[in-house]
Amino acid sequence: MKGANVAFLSVLSNAFVVLSKFVVGLLTGSVAIISEAIHSALDLAASLIAFFSIRISGRTADQQHPYGHGKVENVSGTIETILIFVAGIWIIYECVHKIIHPSPVELPYLGIIVMLIGAGINYWVSRKLKKTAAEMNSVAMKSNALHLLTDVFTSLGVAFSLLLVTITGWHILDPVIGIILAFYIMREAYKLMKESFPPLIDARLSEEEEENILHIIQSFEEKYIEVHNFRTRRSGPEEIIDFHLVVPSTMSVITSHQLSDEMEQAIKQVFHRAQILIHIEPEHERM
Repeated sequence: MKGANVAFLSVLSNAFVVLSKFVVGLLTGSVAIISEAIHSALDLAASLIAFFSIRISGRTADQQHPYGHGKVENVSGTIETILIFVAGIWIIYECVHKIIHPSPVELPYLGIIVMLIGAGINYWVSRKLKKTAAEMNSVAMKSNALHLLTDVFTSLGVAFSLLLVTITGWHILDPVIGIILAFYIMREAYKLMKESFPPLIDARLSEEEEENILHIIQSFEEKYIEVHNFRTRRSGPEEIIDFHLVVPSTMSVITSHQLSDEMEQAIKQVFHRAQILIHIEPEHERM
């Protein structure tokens, strides 16, 4: 499975980056690097969650899960955002501690090199993840790509702060930059939570998505009388759509079934993984 392979690539890259940052963070004594190592460790945990959730969500529906396993991805994305919030709070705590009890940064250039290498690796992997996420409409992969991209920016920020510390000798810059980066990743986590959590409580699709669906349905308006009870929700990479379609009482079962098939195919041209249920009502029975 392409998605699982790309997700596993992020697991490998994160494992390498985490190990590198922890070793260099301990050698240099930089709280910013150690904070980045923890951030990357949570990215590694998120990559593992995404890897297994993609494998599970890709399974077909079964007797216990007749609607499929798509929401596993939403659960994954929600857990990942919680992990980012935890990381942000921990980073702020450690940075405040270092402001109160300052200590010099050793071997700053080693830290700068590791931060730049980590940023380069994660940027490359995040681009592959983002592309695959768009192809598969995968929430888990999209959140994983976001994690790696935030890691790129935070790694570059830490490298810059270490350079400033080396040039100016202002060691307080190390924890101050760490606090700024913590608030940044928590802000990104909040944005991701707004995307991953609502499908768990069956929130409707976005207004734009619903308008697109209704526009497709209305392209068949000469063949039906009315549409009502229109409902939508999301389950992982799939859109769940159902509505009642009122047709002339004289329309045969075969013709109404063909109309439903045509509508479903038209919607799936835009929403490729949509699950669609159309309830046919004859005109004389409409409420």
